[in-house]
Amino acid sequence: MKDKHILWLILLAFTALGALYAVSTPVFEASDELWHYPMVRHLADGNSLPIQAFDPAEAGPWKQEASQPPLYYYLGAAATFWIDTSDMESVRWLNPHVDNGIITEDGNINLVIHDPAANAWSGTLLAVRIVRLISVLLGACTVYLTYLIARQAVPGRPEVALGAAAVNAFTPMFLFISGAVNNDNLVIPLASLSLLLMIQLVRDGSNSRWARYGRPIVLGVVIGLGALTKITALGLLALVAFSLFVDRWRREERPVSLKGLARVLIRAIPPFMLVVVPVLLIAGWWYVRNIQLYGDWSGWNAFIAVLGQRAHPASLAQLWDERWGFMISYWGLFGGLNVPMPEWIYRVLNAVVLLSLAGFVLYAIQLVRAWIAQSERKIRNLAGLVYNLLAFGERHIGLVLCFLWSAAVVIGLIQWATVTWSSQGRLVFSSISALSTLMVTGLIAWMPRKPAKAVIGGLALFLFIVSALAPFLWIGPAYEPAQSQVGENSRQMNLDFGDSLRLVSFSVEPDELRPGEPVGVILQWQALAQMDRDWSVFVHLTDPAVQAPVAQRDMYPGQGLVATSLLNTGDSLVDRYVLEVPATALAPTDLTLTVGLYDYRSGERLQATGGLEAAELAQVSLSPRSGAAPNPISVNYENELEMVGFDMPKRRLVGGEVVDLRLYFSPLVELGSDYTLFAQVVGEDTTRWASMDLPLPTSDWPAGDVQEVSLQMALNSDAPAGVYPVIVGFYTRGEDGEFVRLQTVTAEGRLTDDFLVLTQVRVD
Repeated sequence: MKDKHILWLILLAFTALGALYAVSTPVFEASDELWHYPMVRHLADGNSLPIQAFDPAEAGPWKQEASQPPLYYYLGAAATFWIDTSDMESVRWLNPHVDNGIITEDGNINLVIHDPAANAWSGTLLAVRIVRLISVLLGACTVYLTYLIARQAVPGRPEVALGAAAVNAFTPMFLFISGAVNNDNLVIPLASLSLLLMIQLVRDGSNSRWARYGRPIVLGVVIGLGALTKITALGLLALVAFSLFVDRWRREERPVSLKGLARVLIRAIPPFMLVVVPVLLIAGWWYVRNIQLYGDWSGWNAFIAVLGQRAHPASLAQLWDERWGFMISYWGLFGGLNVPMPEWIYRVLNAVVLLSLAGFVLYAIQLVRAWIAQSERKIRNLAGLVYNLLAFGERHIGLVLCFLWSAAVVIGLIQWATVTWSSQGRLVFSSISALSTLMVTGLIAWMPRKPAKAVIGGLALFLFIVSALAPFLWIGPAYEPAQSQVGENSRQMNLDFGDSLRLVSFSVEPDELRPGEPVGVILQWQALAQMDRDWSVFVHLTDPAVQAPVAQRDMYPGQGLVATSLLNTGDSLVDRYVLEVPATALAPTDLTLTVGLYDYRSGERLQATGGLEAAELAQVSLSPRSGAAPNPISVNYENELEMVGFDMPKRRLVGGEVVDLRLYFSPLVELGSDYTLFAQVVGEDTTRWASMDLPLPTSDWPAGDVQEVSLQMALNSDAPAGVYPVIVGFYTRGEDGEFVRLQTVTAEGRLTDDFLVLTQVRVD
């Protein structure tokens, strides 16, 4: 089969799969679509651009997306303005309890409630799907551009170009995003087209008017459109400057003296301005608007204010610990980043990446060796080094630009992820053409053609099969209410909540557990009548010492998928709830299993028979884990100290009383610093109702020894009645006097918070 036929087959397969994702993924269940589409609808209704509120409570239905450049939204609005979308508020029926971005054992992953009676091809549902299908076509453009880029990057190896196009086309997450309303779908092909134009700019040795003026102006227009879609595109200007410098260096007969390089730099400025001017004309107004409205040309201050940010910037070590989440969200983590594929698929694809990295290093060594052997100038001094670097960059401009653009996008994401919880692999898709090219180059470019074709064919087939199955095996089933089985040890209840719902039976397993272990609760419900309100179910394990939940699960029935107003009289549901008892739960004790219903908006409880606001179903025995210290736990403070136990004899107090804490620590290494231990009783607004900082001689503690630390904190006399968490942690003071806290480390080695929620106290 000819290469062009294979390419058309890849494009047709991508378009068909993209349309499948666009049609089969429930509306508003794709990453951030819940907020991107309201921007489209707002503009389609003839409104001016919204102003981003800094207060999340005052942000519109677009949340932080009002800070994004608007070109994609205008495109979607132009395609759907004729559709009556006045039903958006009812279609965009938010699930208030959704576990967004969290993979759970018991469902509750749906971002919205889906009315099965809604007409899928009218109103908002139709408009969303039209914008999705436009996005699929934009994705097909990206796949084609990837093929052209790879042809330029590795000339004479068409299997690399076809392989890059196939890897791009059949990456499941790229298909998923391409079948969604998301502004990435426009910036990705624009970035790819810019990359291709830059490669052609350097490789084209002609002195025609098109080469001198036309291509830079077109490149400026494309980058300008990209910058009006997403700020990421502005990073392309640095690559433009590099490309123009290399091109001008070649035209100036490759000088290496400082004077000659300075001349090249100066003469590269006019063509660079031919690129910059269209960018300013097309997108400049948006960034001026940001300065006027938010005092920030990027608008990121408003974006982050709504999106939220980490409690403190993440270190590179912490981001490295988040690499698994990054990779699975690159390959395919669907829904609200909470619908995964089987783990083995990620393992296979990550192994392919490692092989590709090794292969790319091998291929790069081959290229460098060949270039040194053929070079006109030997590397004997700085001039020879500069000449060879620039000449190598000129000859292999495709690979060099792919590498630089990929690196720039990844570095930009790292900087972004240090501030926000955004270490998501899909956020590097603006460089997916370059990444796919580099990946396939490393995988097969160093091989003979016959085995190379076999390897890339196998990988493309594997990705195609996974992508084709994903809508049927993982995405679709995630949004179909699944009936759990009534537990074998279920107990009949037949307890009515108002005249609305009956708790028919329940079961709990296990009925004995230890801190840190989950408990599963199965509830069987029956609708007694049609309801006009949407009741939420809460399941609590209540700590008798403070009469407050130590673990809880709140969700709509049907594992979060069914609003009670959609139930018919006699409908039956069997739901499973998994509650995670924290490792710091005090034991031994008997936790009370409590179930009830409430209105999320008003907080009103639906009373059970006898006027009860909640039903106490059973007692669950909580036994301590084995260990020498009281309430044995294992909390790692940044591989420096481990908390191995704690005790708190009294947890119900009144204002003015003393909170008595006994903590047990063991140094993991010989410590070179003396840390200060802090303990606080804090309110929801971070008010400290009790606090104490205790300097400790930790540098004198032998590694492995257990040290008991006692401290007493006096509650403020005006502390209001309520239940409050007790938090503990360690800090030192930096050279500038700044507080430097130790972060806790998970069993998997991931850095998390810089404090530990130890237990709760009740103030009467």
